[in-house]
Amino acid sequence: MGMAVHCNSAPLSCKTWRDRGPTLLPARLCSLPQTPFSFRSDALKLSTCRWDKVASAVASEESAVGSSSSGTDVFNLTYLEGNSWLWDISGVRVLVDPILVGNLDFGIPWLYDAAKKFLKNFELTDLPQVDCLLITQSLDDHCHLKTLKPLSEMSPNLRVIATPNAKPLLDPVFRNVTYLEPGQESEVEAENGSKVRIRATAGPVLGPPWQRPENGYLVISPQGQLTLYYEPHCVYNKDFLEKEHADIVITPVIKQLLPNFTLVSGQEDAVQLAKLLHAKFIVPMKNGDLDSKGFLASIIQGEGTIESFKELLSKELPDAKTLEPTPGEPLHIPPP
Repeated sequence: MGMAVHCNSAPLSCKTWRDRGPTLLPARLCSLPQTPFSFRSDALKLSTCRWDKVASAVASEESAVGSSSSGTDVFNLTYLEGNSWLWDISGVRVLVDPILVGNLDFGIPWLYDAAKKFLKNFELTDLPQVDCLLITQSLDDHCHLKTLKPLSEMSPNLRVIATPNAKPLLDPVFRNVTYLEPGQESEVEAENGSKVRIRATAGPVLGPPWQRPENGYLVISPQGQLTLYYEPHCVYNKDFLEKEHADIVITPVIKQLLPNFTLVSGQEDAVQLAKLLHAKFIVPMKNGDLDSKGFLASIIQGEGTIESFKELLSKELPDAKTLEPTPGEPLHIPPP
C-alpha cells in the first residue's frame, strides 16, 4: 500500500486538542513519590482472581529469565487494548503506546471518548519494571500525555524511543529520548544484560503529504532468532520493507472507515504486509474494539473480520499462523 494521508482517530489538528490547557490527573498518581519505575511482580495485588492472573501474566518473570538463560529468544506479547502493548523479549521489557490513565478523548470528548473493554482497572502501578517506552505516533492514541506525564514522574530517566513528530510533546516530559527516522536504529539493554535492537520504518503520514511519516518498528531479539514488526495502522512503505523480514507481524486486520476516509487499514493490506515480510506469525490487534461514544464513534464502521482475514491469508501465505491475543495475558512466541 502506498503512502497516503491517514489518521486513526480524526482528520483534525492534534495540536489544537492538546493546547486546551493542563490535564487533571487522578490525585493518587499526582502524589506518587519520585522513585524509579520498578515494581516487583510478586507485589502486584489486584482485587479479584482474574486480576491476579492479569498481573502475573504481564510480569512474566519466570519465562523471561528462563528464555534468557537457555540461549533461546522468546517474545511474550501482552496486549493492553487499543494500541497499547507490553513486550517481554528475553527479559527486555518494552511498553508500547500506553493508555493507562483516563480515557482516550483527544481533548474533545463530545467528538470521541473511548475506554477499554476488558482491562478497565489496569493501572500504571500494575506494570513490572520497564526498560523502554516505545512511541509510534504523535497523536493522543499513541502519545497519551495523561498516561505519560505520571509515568515520567515515576521514572524520569526511563529510556524512550519515539517518532521525531512527538518531540514537542516528549521533550518536556522525559529526559532520555531517542528519536528515530525511518532506517535508523537504537539498542535497548535490560538489567539481565539482554539487548534488543529497534529499527524505525516508515508508517502513515498524518497530515499534509509533505509531512514526515510516523513510525513503524522492527524489533530484533537478543540472539537474532526472532524479528517483530509493528505498525498500528497497517500503513507501510513497500519499497522500504521489501528488503526486510519479520517472523512476527503485529497489525490490525479489521478496517476502520469513515465516509470516504480510511482510519485504519487491514484485510488484504494486512495479508500483503505479512507476505512482504515473509511472516510466520501474524498477531491481529483490535485497536478499534473499545467502549466509545461521541460523534466520530457513531459514524466509524468496521470492514472485515479476523475469520475473513484468515481466509485471505491462507491463500497467500498458507504456512503462516494467526495468533489472537487475549487482553492482559502474554502471548508466548518462541523461535519457529
